[in-house]
Amino acid sequence: MSAQLKVYCQNIGEYVPFTGGMTLADIYEGLRDRIPFAPICARVNNKTEDMNYPVFAPKMVEFLPVEHPAGLRCYIRSLCMVLYKAVTDLMPGARLVMEHAVSRGYYFRIFGAYVAPGEMAPMLRDKISSIVARDIPFERKERLTADVIKIFEGQHLDDKVKLLKTLHELYTVYYRLDGICDGYYGNLAPSTGMLGVFDLIPYEEGYLLLGPDPADTSRVATPVSQPKLYRAFTDYVRFNSVMNIHNAGDVNSLVGRGDTAMMINVAEALHTKYIGAIADRITERFHQGGSRIVLVAGPSSSGKTTFTKRLAVQLLTNLLHPVMISLDDYFVNRVDTPLDETGDYDYESLYALDLKQFNEDLNSLLTGREVELPSYSFERGERQYNGNRIKLGPNTVLLIEGIHGLNPELTAQVEERMKYRIYVSALTTLSIDDHNWMSTTDNRLLRRIIRDYKYRGTPPVETIRRWPSVQRGEKKWIFPFQENADSMFNSSLLFEMGVMKEEADNVLKSVPRDMPEYAQAHRLRRILSYFVPISDRVIPPTSLLREFLGGSSFHY
Repeated sequence: MSAQLKVYCQNIGEYVPFTGGMTLADIYEGLRDRIPFAPICARVNNKTEDMNYPVFAPKMVEFLPVEHPAGLRCYIRSLCMVLYKAVTDLMPGARLVMEHAVSRGYYFRIFGAYVAPGEMAPMLRDKISSIVARDIPFERKERLTADVIKIFEGQHLDDKVKLLKTLHELYTVYYRLDGICDGYYGNLAPSTGMLGVFDLIPYEEGYLLLGPDPADTSRVATPVSQPKLYRAFTDYVRFNSVMNIHNAGDVNSLVGRGDTAMMINVAEALHTKYIGAIADRITERFHQGGSRIVLVAGPSSSGKTTFTKRLAVQLLTNLLHPVMISLDDYFVNRVDTPLDETGDYDYESLYALDLKQFNEDLNSLLTGREVELPSYSFERGERQYNGNRIKLGPNTVLLIEGIHGLNPELTAQVEERMKYRIYVSALTTLSIDDHNWMSTTDNRLLRRIIRDYKYRGTPPVETIRRWPSVQRGEKKWIFPFQENADSMFNSSLLFEMGVMKEEADNVLKSVPRDMPEYAQAHRLRRILSYFVPISDRVIPPTSLLREFLGGSSFHY
């Protein structure tokens, strides 16, 4: 073994000698007694690679467990390929379509099968278990794209064929598992034997694939009922079907034919239609003596601000008078702000707000009294009053945007019939292909990276670094209450990956390779690589996407 070739293993903080050509799995074998887990993948120079990655030069290596976010993504991707293998074995010729994440699992449907989900689910579960028990290796391959297209054509993976034909890459990476081939945007596990924690159940019109619980990967995630979120996804999936746009290959083909203007116009018109329908429901309840307060909530970069402004326009057309109140102005003084687990001020906590004063002001307004609204000074860290007084007129509706809008505790002292709650999120229904869906979280992160860079001067490395903290806040303060919504609005747009591609890619390129955040930046660039660029020139100034790209006719 050559002493000149060494990798630096971050797990043990030491240089480890190796022979050129050894795989990460080979290197791990020599460290098995010193690393307290079986890695599912690894970071090599801050890029995630599979365990069969061969090493020929000195590298920095960090072996990753399933518990790591990259490890969990690897696990789920691998489980999806096992599912595809099971479907192929049990129903030759059937088409597996992974649609989106919902209810703490991954919703999918099978087309061309003539067995009901209730009967097929246990058969699929048993088949997956047998594939896991055989501990079959996932074989990573790379060949000329023309050859990979022929392989996928032979398996009738028409969605992958269309995608590859629009990308014009010379070589393509794919995986083989016990005679079948498939393509994934990220690495897979070493073998099926690592995928023993899963379940598969019938769900709505299809099935739910459940992986490990992120909080305890030794047990299966427990599904939760999310009928409203499921319907919000389903409405857009049906719209996609009417448009005949399901995945990146479909969008890329449209761009190639020069038909993007129609796609953009119809997608924007759908947003307008849905916002108008929500405004009509609010108006109807208003005239029945309720819905004087409209609460708009949603996770980061979901487009809440533009949605609220567009909703105000629609309410005006219904002869109502919308008035905005900012939750930020009800922050408690900084010295009274709760602290998070790191000792920093936790402005995302519900208890960073003066709930008592907020409820008193709302009830005063609802009873016809004039109220002086506070203003919060972030410079001084204090709430102050500057003579901003409002009184509700006969047709006034209060619009309140903030992450806690769906939390019952926020407006606990306000009569229920007076409230109308709206959940806004980018519920992405456009997939990369049938077996690779676009994560809603990734969509929002790309939006935020662009917005923070353009309008807040925040470099992408900082946005990426802070994102896990943002997600923790969302899981605690937003997602548990999303089913409380009276309406859900899907702010995603079919064309946004193509429109954001070049700008997001250029920003992400600036993340230094020697920083841990490079792994996330590289992964996001990989996702963007599946979409051809789309010019933003035909996007209207009222589009929700303008909140992030610029050029909006609204003032922020």
